[in-house]
Amino acid sequence: MKILLVEDDVSLSRYIEKGLTEAGHHVQCIDNGKYALAICMSEQFDIAIVDRMLPGLDGLSFVKALRASKISMPIIFLTSLCGIDDRVDGLEAGGDDYLTKPFAFSELLARISALSRRSSTLSEAKPSELVYGDLSLNLFDHTAIRQGQVLNLQPKEFRILELFLRHPGRVITRTMLLEHVWDIYFDPQTSVVETHISRLRNKLEKPFGDQLIHTVRGAGYKLEHKYGKDS
Repeated sequence: MKILLVEDDVSLSRYIEKGLTEAGHHVQCIDNGKYALAICMSEQFDIAIVDRMLPGLDGLSFVKALRASKISMPIIFLTSLCGIDDRVDGLEAGGDDYLTKPFAFSELLARISALSRRSSTLSEAKPSELVYGDLSLNLFDHTAIRQGQVLNLQPKEFRILELFLRHPGRVITRTMLLEHVWDIYFDPQTSVVETHISRLRNKLEKPFGDQLIHTVRGAGYKLEHKYGKDS
């Protein structure tokens, strides 16, 4: 795989590069977030490993800029910022995984392999477009359209809507959303899910005068054009 490593600690960068190269990967090392962003606009990578604290452009801003530019390669944050809020911030910014320093190199390799397999599986399984009534999602260019109007969705909102469109009429639990959208396999005890659902509803429903996402009390949410009293 072609891997982008964005890390300003020279000794650590060399250590990771050596290990990944020995594992058969091609690695490009960048020590500045702003320069890394410029490289990503002209070159394609299979995966990126990104530190949070970088000169030029910090890791969060770098990843947000990539996602805003519709660059969807898997991203692993590799950082010493290890709090739950730090992890949530990284995943909300568009990261796919979050590994804290100090770390075992074998775990980094395992996470790279897991993301690569998941990315390959999803690309094989995904159709180019998901449609539900007057709503459509283009999975290649990451656009959402309802009644001919383009919805300005953030990356996490798009992933939430994609999950709903893959399972219309099915209850999607908070746990499912945390795992699918944020790759969080524990409850961080934050309102991140509720906040994003509210933002998505404002964009998906208010301009059109109807409701698509319904709250199923005690269970989760459901995408449905017409749904009883729980809302």
